Amino acid sequence: MGTKMTKMYMPLAVAATLTLALSACSGGTGGGTAGGGAASENLDARGPITYVQGKDNSEVIRPLVDKWNAAHPNEKVTFNEQSDKADQQHDDLVQRFQAKNGDYDVASVDVVWTAEFAAKGWLQPLKDKMAIDTTGFLPATVAAATYKDTLYAAPQTSDGGILYYRKDLVATPPKTWDEMMGMCSIAKAKGIDCYAGQFAQYEGLTVNVAEAINTAGGTIVDKDGKATVDTADAKAGLTNLVQAYKDGNIPKQAVTYQEEQGRQSFEDGKLMFLRNWPYVYNLAKTDGSSTVKDTFGIAPLPGKSGPGASSLGGHSLAVSVDSKHKATAKDFVSFMTSAETQKFYATKGSLAPVMESLYTDAALVAKLPYLPVLLTSIQNAVPRPVTPFYPAVTQAIQQNSFAAISGSKSVDQAMTDMQAAISAAGSK
Repeated sequence: MGTKMTKMYMPLAVAATLTLALSACSGGTGGGTAGGGAASENLDARGPITYVQGKDNSEVIRPLVDKWNAAHPNEKVTFNEQSDKADQQHDDLVQRFQAKNGDYDVASVDVVWTAEFAAKGWLQPLKDKMAIDTTGFLPATVAAATYKDTLYAAPQTSDGGILYYRKDLVATPPKTWDEMMGMCSIAKAKGIDCYAGQFAQYEGLTVNVAEAINTAGGTIVDKDGKATVDTADAKAGLTNLVQAYKDGNIPKQAVTYQEEQGRQSFEDGKLMFLRNWPYVYNLAKTDGSSTVKDTFGIAPLPGKSGPGASSLGGHSLAVSVDSKHKATAKDFVSFMTSAETQKFYATKGSLAPVMESLYTDAALVAKLPYLPVLLTSIQNAVPRPVTPFYPAVTQAIQQNSFAAISGSKSVDQAMTDMQAAISAAGSK
C-alpha cells in the first residue's frame, strides 16, 4: 500500500493477494468446531500471553499493550507483529494453529477468516466462562465473528463502503443505483468518468460484486455456506455492474482499479462517483494534489430503494483453543474491545469502532465527520460469504464476475460457473 495509507485501516487493500497463496482451506486438522478437548482446558489459567496481528500501521497497538502490561505485571502481553500482507498473515496463523503449541494466545483475524479457523477447531468458543460482552456492538460485526451460531471472535474494528461524490456537480447524492446511473450524463457532459469502485481481479472485486448482489436482494451463500448465486436477484446485481461497464458509466480502465487508483482519479477531478472506504476522506481533504478538497461529499452506497448493502470490513480478536492462559487471554480481548480502547482506535488510528454509540459521539464526529455516514453503511452491511472455504469462494467470485464485466462471459454463464465453483469448494 502507498505511504499515505499507512495511517489508515485498509482491510482489503492489504488483502489484494489473499487468494493467490491460499489453497489449504478445507479438510481441517483441528478437532471440529469444539476444538476437541482443548476447548475445555486452561479456562481459569493466568499468565503471560502473546498477541499477534498484522503490521501496526496505525501505531495504536503498542501503546495499548504497554498500558495493559503496566496494570498486569504478572500477565504481560508480548506483541508479535506480522507483515502487512494478508496472505502472509493468514499463512502464519495457519502454521501456528496447526502446530497446536499455543504460541499465539490471541490473534487478530480478518472477518473472512473466522469461519475457516473455527471450522478447523483452532479457535476457542467465546461462550460460558469465555463469554465476551458484545452489548451495543453493531450486529453485522457480531455476525461476522459468529460461526454456526457460536461466537468465535470478538469484534475489534469495522469498516464499510461509502459513496464519494462531487457535490459541485450533483446537488443531492443518489439514493438508488438507477438514480446514480441516470446522473452519469452530467459526468459525460463535463468530460469526466462517472462511477468507479474496485474492479480489478482481486479481493476488492469480491467486495464490490457482493455489494451489488446483496443490494439487489440476492445472496452468495446461505447460512449453511451453500452456494446461492444462481438466482434472478443475484444475476440482477451482477448485471448492474456489467451493463454500467458496457455503457461506459463505469470507465474501461476501472477493471484495473484497486482502492488507490480510484482514489487518485477522484482526487484528480476525473471521476464523479467513487465507492471506497472511509480512509479516502482525510486524504481527499488534505492531499496537496487533491483538486476536490472543498467539492466532494459523502453518502451511503446507493441501493435498490434506499441505502445499499455494503460489504463488511474489519478485524476481530480470537483466542487460540491451545492457549495455556485463557483467563488472561479473555480479559485482554475484553480490554482491546472496550469502549475506551475503541475511542483510541478511532482518534489515533482512524479505525472504525464496532460499538454503535460511538458513531454519534459528538467529540468523535467532530474529528471524523464521516462517522454518521459510515454508521448507515455498517448498519446495512452484509458480511462477505461466511464459509470455511472462503479463499476458494472468493476466487470463484472474482474469476467469473471479472469475466462477465469484461465481456468474455454472459451474466448467466458467469453465475452458473460461479455456483458450480462455490459448490465444488465446499465439497472438497
